Amino acid sequence: MTLGPHLLSVEPGGKLAGRLRAPGDKSISHRALMLGAIAEGVTEIQGFLEGEDTLATLQAFESMGVRVERLGAGGVRIHGAGLHGLRPAPGPIDLGNSGTSMRLMTGLLAGQSFDTELTGDESLSKRPMMRVIEPLRRMGARIECSVAGTPPVRIFGGPRLRGIDYDMPVASAQVKSGILLAALYARGRTCVREPLASRDHSERMLGRFGWPIQRRDGAVCVRGEARLAGVDVNVPADLSSAAFFIVGATIAHGSDLVLEEVGVNPTRIGMIEILRRMGASIEFVNPREEGGEPVADVCVRASVLRGMRIPGDLVPAAIDEFPVLFIAAACARGETLVKGAEELRYKESDRISSMAEGLQALGIEARPTPDGMRIRGAAIQGGRVESRGDHRVAMAFAIAGLRAEGCIVIADCAMITTSFPNFLTLAREAGLRITAGGGP
Repeated sequence: MTLGPHLLSVEPGGKLAGRLRAPGDKSISHRALMLGAIAEGVTEIQGFLEGEDTLATLQAFESMGVRVERLGAGGVRIHGAGLHGLRPAPGPIDLGNSGTSMRLMTGLLAGQSFDTELTGDESLSKRPMMRVIEPLRRMGARIECSVAGTPPVRIFGGPRLRGIDYDMPVASAQVKSGILLAALYARGRTCVREPLASRDHSERMLGRFGWPIQRRDGAVCVRGEARLAGVDVNVPADLSSAAFFIVGATIAHGSDLVLEEVGVNPTRIGMIEILRRMGASIEFVNPREEGGEPVADVCVRASVLRGMRIPGDLVPAAIDEFPVLFIAAACARGETLVKGAEELRYKESDRISSMAEGLQALGIEARPTPDGMRIRGAAIQGGRVESRGDHRVAMAFAIAGLRAEGCIVIADCAMITTSFPNFLTLAREAGLRITAGGGP
């Protein structure tokens, strides 16, 4: 694994200006790679995110016999093995820090003829897996994990999967996607219903590869035992990565920034809607569609934000962006209340606790609750915060430096490379006064 800096230091002030393109969308990169690996024919991906998480997925399929060619920066050619063409890996498959890889591949491998063990790093080994294992077991899969319901995950080959109707207790794109991938190998129809709509990249990508998808009565349904055909995929810039600069340009006085070719899937733009309701000036320019995904250039100008009670129906569509949304709330006038975001406690870190502790260290009144946080906006002080090895927490506190009254030092930042390998370079180019430190 290529490690980034352990320490980041951000000097106060500055503004964000100019034009930049965030890295390729991580969610779409994962899914294009997975479906390309089990499709028939060749899939070429442009704009592929070359982060630690997506490379873990790529290496996993290589270990199962899929031939992958690198075509330069952001280019990947996958020679699909077909739905039943994967081979057993020579040993356990290490997925590093990638929760997306772990949950989606558990579903994809549940219908294979061979046994597989999925492992990960210390952080991933604490992530809950029963929410995806339980419905897969209902489909007939044979899967084991730790007593605590965490990785390593052992998937036993040879079961005959069957389609199910499943009402998800909590909206989760990763769990939904794991079930849909298993459904490709199941007899009959599988339907998944969510209490609130989560991101729909898997459904869009399955349709792109030629697998029929039905949406009816609030459910997503697929029938098993069809076929996938290789396609060309252009991956837009990742909104979750662009989010740091969107918030930065919103809170930093005098900022005027354009983020190019950003994926603006309606199931992903909860963060944009939240910021707009808080008073942010965010505009979509040149909207278009690429590979089944809506794309636009996002123009952001500095704004005065107002605290608000964030509506529960916007939470699933902003779940990955909440660390930096908490920074926006700290810069807003008045109080911001987030509820219904318990999923944040099961990410790379407990993001409710991580962000609350960091905000408190910077002089912000931040009161965590079991499923969210109450934040009162105020002047951000300088200080040292712990990211707990969480890439989104680390980058969120880096953005806080734009409004801080003193230097912010962020510890344990090596995992930024999982989703945003060139964050430091782009941040400096845009105007953030950030430097990288050495060891811990």
